[in-house]
Amino acid sequence: MRKNFGAKPWLYPLPVLIIGTYNEDGTADAMNAAWGGLYGSDKVVLCLSAGHKTTANIKAKGAFTVSFADAANVVASDYVGMVSANSEPKKLEKSGFHTTKSEFVDAPLIDELPVAMECELLKITEDGNIIGRIVNVSADESVLDADGSIDLGKFRPISFEPVHRVYHVMGERVGNAFSDGAALNK
Repeated sequence: MRKNFGAKPWLYPLPVLIIGTYNEDGTADAMNAAWGGLYGSDKVVLCLSAGHKTTANIKAKGAFTVSFADAANVVASDYVGMVSANSEPKKLEKSGFHTTKSEFVDAPLIDELPVAMECELLKITEDGNIIGRIVNVSADESVLDADGSIDLGKFRPISFEPVHRVYHVMGERVGNAFSDGAALNK
């Protein structure tokens, strides 16, 4: 038997995205954005309200980074989602995050978060969604396997579980994509 909950914004897993931008004075800012994802093979979409400092920064600079929060940085990642840069100008400093300027776009990479997409603004849709083109994906060597690919066991990204408002770590391998299903092709 199933229980019906009605229309809810429950998507599983929901990645915890930390959006990096530069303020008008050149200082770095970051915010936690749970509502975002891929928008085709080379684009991302972010659902951010117009009142966010990050939204204004993206409009002004035309660029942003999308880092994936990980288990090692839950507290700082949660903090940048709880506090607005509109009211706390030292938000990033208080989080403990440090930044390095991206080589590809006019936006900061967060040093503590090992995997990031570096994006340029393509457009803001009529309903306010931000569409960006992925210019580069970068990963710290600490989360790479022997072949130079990202290893989820080392990376340990987190997802947001909206029902209970908690974070879960990801990384357990349970199968092989585009392979395991072949057993049913008989």
